[in-house]
Amino acid sequence: MERSADGVLEGSGIGSQKDRVVTEEEWLQKWETGNIGFHKEQGHPLFQKYLDVLLNGRSGLRLFFPLCGKAVEMKWLADMGHSVVGVEVSEQALKEFFAEHNLPYCEEPVPEISGAKKLQSASGNISLYCCSIYDLSSSIVGKFDGVWDRGALVAVNPCDRQRYVSLMITLMEKNSSYLLVTVSYDPNKHKGPPFYVPESEIKSLFGNHCEIKCLQKVDDFSDRHRQWGLDYFLEVLYVLKFVA
Repeated sequence: MERSADGVLEGSGIGSQKDRVVTEEEWLQKWETGNIGFHKEQGHPLFQKYLDVLLNGRSGLRLFFPLCGKAVEMKWLADMGHSVVGVEVSEQALKEFFAEHNLPYCEEPVPEISGAKKLQSASGNISLYCCSIYDLSSSIVGKFDGVWDRGALVAVNPCDRQRYVSLMITLMEKNSSYLLVTVSYDPNKHKGPPFYVPESEIKSLFGNHCEIKCLQKVDDFSDRHRQWGLDYFLEVLYVLKFVA
């Protein structure tokens, strides 16, 4: 058994999470009860540090936020002149995003997806879809030059990971950049989410489509993780380059 780059024994109990399923209702409940410890009001420090890697000197990009919640980084990128698209099952999260940034928006149905809504800023450069991510396709949302995936892959049920990644690959333009944050901890001590995604799995999921580079590992251990019964918790940032 080998140690992965994040120091965890590969294969050591990943299976203990593989059958875990979090329902859409449970996610909605988290938003309704304010149980959103995953939300970072000041934005994510790794985003700020590696934004240049995502943008790569380019302007006017289309950028995608899977399972976006009310991520403040969406506003930052829109203010820089980029076009931002997000998807989130919680309508409350999306409405809080617009309210907290004092952004006027309009709502419209998404004809291709039953029951879905699109909340779009009045300026038109932020479009947030309220639906399951699996209902999206490039014919509905187009393709993207970059992705900020923090809290998405690690929130997807392990049994749906391949489905999620297959979708994401269809949404990426050639030469696009995908910043991916995963978490590393002992999966025998916490059932998730967020789920432990080892580096070997990143490689097996994305390796045929892009170059993968680990940019940084950060000790993010806090009292919250101690309460989960953990004794370490790392965030691991990768950049995935979709090569032409």
